[in-house]
Amino acid sequence: MAISADLESVPLHIVARREEIDLPAAQRAVADLLTALGRDPESAHLVDTPRRVANAYAEMLTPREFELTTFPNDEGYDELVLAKDIPVQSLCEHHLLPFQGVAHVGYLPGDRILGLSKLARVVELFARDFQVQERLTKQVADWLQDHLDPKGVGVVIEAEHQCMSLRGVRAAGSRTVTSSLHGILRENPSSRQEFFALTGLTP
Repeated sequence: MAISADLESVPLHIVARREEIDLPAAQRAVADLLTALGRDPESAHLVDTPRRVANAYAEMLTPREFELTTFPNDEGYDELVLAKDIPVQSLCEHHLLPFQGVAHVGYLPGDRILGLSKLARVVELFARDFQVQERLTKQVADWLQDHLDPKGVGVVIEAEHQCMSLRGVRAAGSRTVTSSLHGILRENPSSRQEFFALTGLTP
């Protein structure tokens, strides 16, 4: 993703830098898939399906641009900041099926604090892609550590994967939990325990 400003001066403009989606090619691919599955893409009910599917995937794979707003930590706040139950929607890169759930994102502030809505924006920045949950969790934590320079970062994602609930084992309702920690939240046992307790998980 591109970064167009200095964190210490003005807000960073965050843009996901990815290959442009070729919508006409995607529509042709969907039509070919329907044919391969024994369906007629020219039938009354399916004639507009290739366009709809291509547009839907383009939307699910395109995160919104945003400004990363930070503020000086003038009061010297040094306790955990945690945003819980941030909605997560992404696409399994193995089956191209959705997985969705919630993210809990926390950090121990350093010299700057972050506008709270930006925690959800960072989750979306990486979730709107073909993903595996393990990588997604680590990308969010690494990005916050690199760009905010806090004393610690913790990210937990809980999600249900349709590739598990709709096919194969068909374990509907099963949720996968992943975590990634940096700094004090990783190194200090009491801080680590506090973070997991606040997320509702047992460390």
